[in-house]
Amino acid sequence: MNDESPAMKLVHVLRAVTVEFDLLGSEFAARHGLHPTDVRALIHLLDAARDDIAATPGWLGRRMRLNSAGTTALVDRLERLELVRRTQDTVDRRRVLLKVEDKAMELGWSFFGPLIAQVVAVAEDFDTSEVETVRRFLTAVLASARQTRTA
Repeated sequence: MNDESPAMKLVHVLRAVTVEFDLLGSEFAARHGLHPTDVRALIHLLDAARDDIAATPGWLGRRMRLNSAGTTALVDRLERLELVRRTQDTVDRRRVLLKVEDKAMELGWSFFGPLIAQVVAVAEDFDTSEVETVRRFLTAVLASARQTRTA
């Protein structure tokens, strides 16, 4: 592959962004006494809430690729830190749902809020069709990464 092709230049920029986001996530975790796995779990749970997905411990374990014992330890740790709460499903009372506490969202916004504001400001410098193109590109890249990870 030509390392100087436009597509490869995108790959290099995407990799650099990924590394920076990972470093920020690690810094956030260290600052709040969390493990990077805790941060990834919180992101999955926040995404589930936004997408109206009923997040159970089993669902989280599959997303995180953890066994049952590892998932229980993770949820116990997040619950002890008052970042996540187990609740009983009102439809199926046998099922336990996971909910991110306001404390976790406040911690996240206090740390990542300025970055999010900067990213939104950058996106607002692009016209709607350009933003849509970037969204389509990143969505396709995400699908490729997920497909590779599960293969």
